[in-house]
Amino acid sequence: MCATCGCSDHAPDSDGHDHEHDHHHHGDELPHVHPRPPARIVQIEQDVLAKNSRLAERNRGWLEGRGILAWNLMSSPGAGKTTLLERTIRDLGAEITLSVIEGDQATLRDAERIRAAGCPVVQINTGSGCHLDAEMLAEGLRRLDPPMHSMLMIENVGNLVCPALFDLGEHTKAVIMSVTEGEDKPLKYPHMFRASDVLVLTKIDLLPHLEFDVAQCLAHARRVNPRLEIVQVSATRGNGLEDWYGLLRGRLQATATS
Repeated sequence: MCATCGCSDHAPDSDGHDHEHDHHHHGDELPHVHPRPPARIVQIEQDVLAKNSRLAERNRGWLEGRGILAWNLMSSPGAGKTTLLERTIRDLGAEITLSVIEGDQATLRDAERIRAAGCPVVQINTGSGCHLDAEMLAEGLRRLDPPMHSMLMIENVGNLVCPALFDLGEHTKAVIMSVTEGEDKPLKYPHMFRASDVLVLTKIDLLPHLEFDVAQCLAHARRVNPRLEIVQVSATRGNGLEDWYGLLRGRLQATATS
């Protein structure tokens, strides 16, 4: 069970698939009908989200007051968030002042990778929690103390469900999706893709070895969210990274002049 929102019934398994949210039972074509939740549960969820929204606004004001551009990076486990961050830090670290807040249920592995790439980082372990929330980010900001007029990357817990619901106070939400996932991910997890401003399609160097229809995937994504900015990258080979870096530079410049 998630320690923050009690959403164990909606947590994805290790491959990032949310079985509770399937539209069909395995082996038949009957629709899966969810029982109506008790009113008390709905009220608790509303209270949790309302409290989180208040704290998120406080975080947003703190960040804006210091000219810090914050990105909330969300994805299924294994989509390539940390690898993309490592490459970004190594390529742009001399140009842009970067810092990172790492969210994981356990271990310091990702934070150690980010630190080895040459970037200040704070690890937040959520335990049984399946996402970061605004209170966790506030604690991370206190410990990290990112410099003024810089860029903060928040690597959320690998999960395509709950992170979409919890505003952290960031300026940009980005969903990271790899070509090793199905083209229909945007349709299966519409709340995540609808909540995001940017879609980064990763691991495109693997396309020659996969049956993945890029055009169909992007059409699904734009059907869910027509305003998505989309970039396609390979963090290992370098394909498309200039488009990603151009997006980062442009958003940072817009923050500086606003």
